[in-house]
Amino acid sequence: MLEVRDIRVRYAKAIALDGISLSVKPRELVGVVGPNGAGKTTLLRAISGVVDIEGEILFNQKKIGQYKPNEIVRLGIIHCPERRQLFTEFTVLENLEMGAFLRKDKKDIKRDLEYVYNIFPILKNREKQISGTLSGGEQQMLAIGRSIMSKPKILMMDEPFIGLSPVARKYLVDSIKEIWKSGITVLLVEQDASIALDIVNRIYIIERGKVRLEESSHKLNEDERIKKAYFQFG
Repeated sequence: MLEVRDIRVRYAKAIALDGISLSVKPRELVGVVGPNGAGKTTLLRAISGVVDIEGEILFNQKKIGQYKPNEIVRLGIIHCPERRQLFTEFTVLENLEMGAFLRKDKKDIKRDLEYVYNIFPILKNREKQISGTLSGGEQQMLAIGRSIMSKPKILMMDEPFIGLSPVARKYLVDSIKEIWKSGITVLLVEQDASIALDIVNRIYIIERGKVRLEESSHKLNEDERIKKAYFQFG
């Protein structure tokens, strides 16, 4: 479904991604983990068309490396960014409506809104509340809900658990699993490898802009040597 082939990203003279390749199959839940500065966020920004790249990115076998961000959104590649980036002066409902900004299918938009409220009932209760006054966990739910309103074929989440309480984290883990089970392919970027292992089917470990390891979460959970070598960050 998604293929990243030997991509490189530079910020001035600094190399953020140095020949990264990975793939995501339809209906798969894939994790990308690594320490701060590994290039995780840059990877999602590259796929989203926000930064210039060298190399190739393909979506359903179509090269999209030079597409503009709005064109990529129209394909169904949706990026839920780090630290939520909500319209904090808008209400909850207005933020969700902004997620559907490029859509014209009113009946489907209404259906997806009900789906978001079914996953995150608190957002229904807070529908008219200004989003900047929500708790951190509620804001993250809203950010994910807004992404769902963009009708993703693949949903890319950038560190959705950052700054959340253990209770909010557990709730979000269950919610992400439910979104994946609904048929949405998920690419999850996360610094906390223990959380990622609990959610994903397969993991890429990246360091200094390179893929160091790719393996199923099941095998990684069984290999204490690899866990000790790579999973000390979080």
